Amino acid sequence: MQITSEPAGETEAPDPSEIQFQWARDAVAWHFADIPPNGLVTMQRQFPGHMRADIQIAIDKLFASPVRFFGLHERWVLEKLSFAELRRAGDDAVLLASPQYREIDIGEATPVKCLHNGLWLSEANEFRYAVVLFYYREQAQQCGTNPEEMMHIEVAVPAGAAGESFAQHCFVELERAVQSAGSYRGKILSLESDPNYSGRSSGVTVHRWPRVDRADVILPEKVLKLLDGNVLSFVGMRDALRRLGQSTRKGILLYGPPGTGKTHTIRYLATNLADQTTLIMAAEEVGALGIYMNLARLLQPALVVIEDVDLIARDRKEMRDLREELLLNKLLNEMDGLKEDADILFLLTTNRLEELEGALAARPGRIDQVIEVPLPDAHGRDKLVRLYGKRLPFTEAVVNEAVRQSEGVSAAFIKEFMRRIAQSSIARDGGKSVICNDIDQALDDMLPMRGRESRVEQAGP
Repeated sequence: MQITSEPAGETEAPDPSEIQFQWARDAVAWHFADIPPNGLVTMQRQFPGHMRADIQIAIDKLFASPVRFFGLHERWVLEKLSFAELRRAGDDAVLLASPQYREIDIGEATPVKCLHNGLWLSEANEFRYAVVLFYYREQAQQCGTNPEEMMHIEVAVPAGAAGESFAQHCFVELERAVQSAGSYRGKILSLESDPNYSGRSSGVTVHRWPRVDRADVILPEKVLKLLDGNVLSFVGMRDALRRLGQSTRKGILLYGPPGTGKTHTIRYLATNLADQTTLIMAAEEVGALGIYMNLARLLQPALVVIEDVDLIARDRKEMRDLREELLLNKLLNEMDGLKEDADILFLLTTNRLEELEGALAARPGRIDQVIEVPLPDAHGRDKLVRLYGKRLPFTEAVVNEAVRQSEGVSAAFIKEFMRRIAQSSIARDGGKSVICNDIDQALDDMLPMRGRESRVEQAGP
């Protein structure tokens, strides 16, 4: 094998695959040996880093057979390695390296292997060209917003119409890949870190939620009808609404005490919306709201969920600093900025309806329907006891007693209540039966004040 730092073409050209290069400038000089430096032009585009999976798939098709391909050594994290940088010599010279990849989970059986940075030296029918890919971090434009990782792609071609037309064709194909967004469309997404520590997250996490049937949502029937009518049925009517000149965007607010099932309700809606993309945003991620909304517009029809919205949309009088008001204004501006025909639903949740800013909660066009997710009534508690205690050896009398004594508690409380009853039963007779004393023991443990009052009553005056 030949190691060279001289431009190819000055000596007899060996097999291109056998030439070894250490520096990017030498590889580029060899590839474009018959073209003077001022005979090349470059064209470049930037794409959002969270779309890297779709772009990588397109790149693999566009540049499948390069003359040579190299990874690039970064001197610091997310160094900008443009084509001009690759041609530098001396202390600024860019070192070639083995290519580095990240596996990006897109919710399918096989992740997409995405390149971190790279240099393709390739040939078209009429000329040679080069492609450079690298990532960089864009500076935050506003207080409270997160800087976004961007993908930079640059194509170097000989000056002239043929080269420029080829570069434009490459970018058209890449833009088409982004617009199709086949890797994420119709899935349940967030921009949080990978919950399974698999190392595959790229800022976009795909959630694999099992389908939640209507029968598994234990809420009053009137609440279920409101949910179905304002979300599931509404989505199915969009084309007809558009035809009649009506808006196809909508805002819905779910409120109620903690533990009543708002998150479970979101799962029910998200897993029953066919061909819709769902974006799940926690309140602490509001700095990434702009990225979420760009994704929602790209992937629409979409459902945008913001949980615990009271953390960022409290009444202005209760705000502690300017940053909180800026975040609220950003949310309001994003909701107002949607076109009337945008196929986007906002679904917001809060435990504190009374603390919400009136400009959000009381403004049709932002919030079009407010739905209470209440504490379960007796009928609901009966269903919850039977659901979470379905493998416990209950008698009807004990079920009725559990329902009676759990008045005023949440669904989450009843779930833990059933586990405490099971523990008491196991400790007493190995879990062979459940008696009313198990209920009392569980409630005394979960509600210490209740246990103290019971003991005082039993002791008497």
